[in-house]
Amino acid sequence: MLDVAIRRADGTAVVDWQHVGVRTAPPLPVAPALRTILPDGLRRGSTVSVGGSLSLLFALLGAASTDGAWCALVGFPRVSAEAAREYGVDLGRLALVPAAGSGWTTAVGALLDAVDVVAVRPPAGRGLVPGDVRRLAARARSKDAVLMPFLAGSTAGSAWPAADVRLQAGEGVWSGIGSGTGRLRGRRVEVSAGGRGASARPRSAELWLPAPGGGVAEAPPAVSGVPLAPVVELAG
Repeated sequence: MLDVAIRRADGTAVVDWQHVGVRTAPPLPVAPALRTILPDGLRRGSTVSVGGSLSLLFALLGAASTDGAWCALVGFPRVSAEAAREYGVDLGRLALVPAAGSGWTTAVGALLDAVDVVAVRPPAGRGLVPGDVRRLAARARSKDAVLMPFLAGSTAGSAWPAADVRLQAGEGVWSGIGSGTGRLRGRRVEVSAGGRGASARPRSAELWLPAPGGGVAEAPPAVSGVPLAPVVELAG
């Protein structure tokens, strides 16, 4: 390989052109249960779209927040602090902008300058402007931040143009309720992942989201012949 570099008299490199533009910041960690779909964690400078489950969004923020990353939620007017904390989100390093109004792209851009992960829910009824999407993605890349757009619905994860990674949670089923008695304890859900470049290969994982003990956990495959716990289908 051709060695192209500017070197000092002692031979040490001042500028190595083979590494110019290559990111050296380590990715942000994810919970062990999410490594099947995100084996390299949350790559800094990327856009990771999330659809179908607010719990999945909190699970993505949890490990990074616990590790010391600052996170922000923009456009989420009703967020349960208790639920976020259950997934490991450090509320002391969480910024909330419930309603950014018509200037939501400006607010998101400003937060990308200073915060590690910015999760954004675009205002209802407003279409995505391609120019805004490109500018926010470019801002995330230049600041080594992670832009995490959240869109509700069964196909929402694929609705953000040019996302580097697209995550989509299925409807899932809740367990814990028997014949009119009991309480909801956990939800089993399939999460699929796709995207561009290194994330182009489709991946999927069966997860407890939330797990019976709280947080996120891998859901082992059902054993043939063993009855499943009572389940009930619910929205969310």
